[in-house]
Amino acid sequence: MEKRNEIVELSFEFAIKIIAYSELLEENKKFVIARQILKSGTSIGANVRESQSAESKADFIHKLKIAHKEAEETQYWLLLCEKASSYPSPPEQMKTALLSVQKLLSKIISTSKSK
Repeated sequence: MEKRNEIVELSFEFAIKIIAYSELLEENKKFVIARQILKSGTSIGANVRESQSAESKADFIHKLKIAHKEAEETQYWLLLCEKASSYPSPPEQMKTALLSVQKLLSKIISTSKSK
């Protein structure tokens, strides 16, 4: 049986949520922010996935740091949508999912650096 990889699963599930939210933004004709959120939000999981076949420990950490930066950018766009009165607010579960991804990324990066 294959071992469960929590960060891969969480970042993938988050990307699915981001796709749905970006589609909602597009329905509301918020195309620019929808594209930004779609790019940064799905990039998190793409970089996490890429880290799984890193060439070295340094490469692994680098890819996860990129994922973490994308998560920070996504958090910015979501906060912007939340505060802008003309935008549909992001679902609370999506913000919670992002926070879980960010915390886990930070922990993995920190642990990997200390080894």
